[in-house]
Amino acid sequence: MTATYTFDVFSSLDGYGAASADWAGYWGKQGPELLDHRLDLFAGEQRMVFGATTFRQFVRMLSSSTEESEVRDPWVTRMTRMPATVVSTTLHEPLDWPDATVVSGDAVDVVARLKEESDVPLRSHGSLSMNRALMAAGLVDRVQVTVFPVVTGRTGTDPVFGGAADFDLELLESRTLDGRTLELVYRPTLH
Repeated sequence: MTATYTFDVFSSLDGYGAASADWAGYWGKQGPELLDHRLDLFAGEQRMVFGATTFRQFVRMLSSSTEESEVRDPWVTRMTRMPATVVSTTLHEPLDWPDATVVSGDAVDVVARLKEESDVPLRSHGSLSMNRALMAAGLVDRVQVTVFPVVTGRTGTDPVFGGAADFDLELLESRTLDGRTLELVYRPTLH
């Protein structure tokens, strides 16, 4: 039996993973229900999987924040305490992350091996280009998209599925958080 792999991503309604200009984290739309739900998602044992770019962004964001900053939300703190695999040919250990290991190589090969060997589910938050490649290879079991109620047509950056293959999506779960933010969980299959 192979471990379940979840591609977990935040998105604007128009499909961007981030925005420039004056948007804050969560596009300023986080609420207590969202934050509690995120904390619950990270309650069980899991292994995080990151690409090098996203990992660097997390480390930079955390190192430049204070304990009171919103980037130190309890779910993020919990995530940083989970074992993590960073797929990279440019990063080297030791990493500024309590339990992270660098694995060099092609992400498809690395994650295929992790899925076979892991006793716990695998989760990746962000790491867009890596996860698009993993989806194309059929290694992503669940795509969990948290859609924030914003359109960032002029300022959106990082198109979540830009350049991805075509997929059919089977809706597994959906929920509304704080009366405005949607979480959609799908099983992807190549179209």
